[in-house]
Amino acid sequence: MAKQNIYDNEVFFEGYRKLREKESNANDLFEIPALFSLLPDLKDKAILDLGCGFGEHCKGFIEKGASKVVGIDISEKMLEVAKAENSDPKITYLNMPMEDLETIDEKFDVVVSSLAIHYVEDFTGLIKNIYNLLNPGGVFVYSQENPINTTHSTGERWTRDENGEKLYVNLSNYGIEGERESVWFVDNVKKYHRMFSTIVNTIVDGGLTIEKMIEPLPTEELLEKYPDQRDLFHKPDFLLIRASRKV
Repeated sequence: MAKQNIYDNEVFFEGYRKLREKESNANDLFEIPALFSLLPDLKDKAILDLGCGFGEHCKGFIEKGASKVVGIDISEKMLEVAKAENSDPKITYLNMPMEDLETIDEKFDVVVSSLAIHYVEDFTGLIKNIYNLLNPGGVFVYSQENPINTTHSTGERWTRDENGEKLYVNLSNYGIEGERESVWFVDNVKKYHRMFSTIVNTIVDGGLTIEKMIEPLPTEELLEKYPDQRDLFHKPDFLLIRASRKV
């Protein structure tokens, strides 16, 4: 099975890092606050971070009282930054893809993933592994690109008026699931589109109970500062889900 490692591409890596350094990036404005709002109390909890990237979240979990954090990422470049900038005696970073989770021989109270799961082809297998890694009562919290976004592959994403103003988003092939290729800093970035129903049913069929879902939207206060974020009322960028293992 293909395991994409686009983040070790030098052009992609530098482009992504510059994007995350911008004050108004969507991760900081919407995705990260929503992700942390779904987390349980982390005091004395063991955390597994899937696709941990630069490790900021891992450090944040320790600051919120976690007893141990294991961060995994397929990208050596990402983990070099994580170890240099976000190291802690309670954090272990592992260079491995999410597809190999069954090789981890320990249990966790919380499994979390930020904007990485839409790169994984076998969502069913991933959920099965997450279930097996969670202690009873454990919580799984993750974010992904919203399915309204992952369905997009070719053509214009927006229909615009004569002045170039966005009128509405163009939606096509939503019901055709599977691989999508897009250009994001480099060509041929692969993501996997799944319908909302497939996402929900896969999580439930995997033994987890869905407790909450968030599609973050801007507040009026935020729109005063970043009026371009009004686009999100046409298509939210992100989908976040909290689920738990009851037994």
